Amino acid sequence: MSNLWRLFFSIIIALPLAFLTLPAHSSPILITQITASDFLDLGVDKMRRGDYQEAIKNFNQAIALEKNLAVAYSDRCLAYLQLQDYHQAVTDCTQAINFAPDNFEAYLNRGVAHYRLGDYPAAIVDHNRAVTLKPYDFRAYYNRALARAGDGKDSEAILDFNLALTQISQISSLLLADIYNDRGLAHFVLEDTQAAMLNFNLAIRLNANDYRAYFNRACACGRSGDDFGAVRDFSQVIRLNPSNAQAYVNRGVAQYRLGYHLGAIADLQKASEYFENQEKRVAYEKTLDLLKNLRQQISFATEIALL
Repeated sequence: MSNLWRLFFSIIIALPLAFLTLPAHSSPILITQITASDFLDLGVDKMRRGDYQEAIKNFNQAIALEKNLAVAYSDRCLAYLQLQDYHQAVTDCTQAINFAPDNFEAYLNRGVAHYRLGDYPAAIVDHNRAVTLKPYDFRAYYNRALARAGDGKDSEAILDFNLALTQISQISSLLLADIYNDRGLAHFVLEDTQAAMLNFNLAIRLNANDYRAYFNRACACGRSGDDFGAVRDFSQVIRLNPSNAQAYVNRGVAQYRLGYHLGAIADLQKASEYFENQEKRVAYEKTLDLLKNLRQQISFATEIALL
């Protein structure tokens, strides 16, 4: 977010008042005029507190006073991003770029908005510009990697994830875990399961409380035929995120492959309950169909065994 350090200032107007009964002027009265910069500071403070709607109101007031204040458009773009109003975010960041063509944050945030809208080529263009403006900022490489992965360019995404890792210095292990997890996904899509597993392992080592890396490693285990490993990792997902219906489905399938039929049925039943509660009708019906098929196969296998 830009201008978090912006100094608060105001224009002070002193108006001396003369009283007829006194030979000297009285003490001056100070009247403070609120400026666009003041509203900008108020908006930034609201952003820090997570009050994005109020922040937008403050940025609106700053723009009303100073229509070409690029940073106000850029910060309002970020507020709209937080509120998931991606079209408005694109509009504001574009305006910020019009007023300040070298606004790195505006390109970065507009690229994120394009990415969230599924316009991956536009996101890549914006992050290309961000990389040009600040080739030492890992965020530009990381965001471009995500956009390239979304656009099906996983090999190029991996290169960008690598560049992002080389530009990071003294950053939290949680963010590093995200990068390794996302790079692992790119390797997974390219069917390089060994490289994917290595990255998921690193992500888990850096952040053992993020269910996503366990979920992804479980999928890699399943692809490589390690159903025990898949059950282990999907169990971790469920421990960390108990309402993750997809984890129950996948663990159920892995348990069925291992011959744990009762566990498989219990997992699929649980998954169907969560899908229904979450109003995911298609997933709910598909899970019921899968449950029905598994029960038929288990029944058929039992009949054969009795012959």
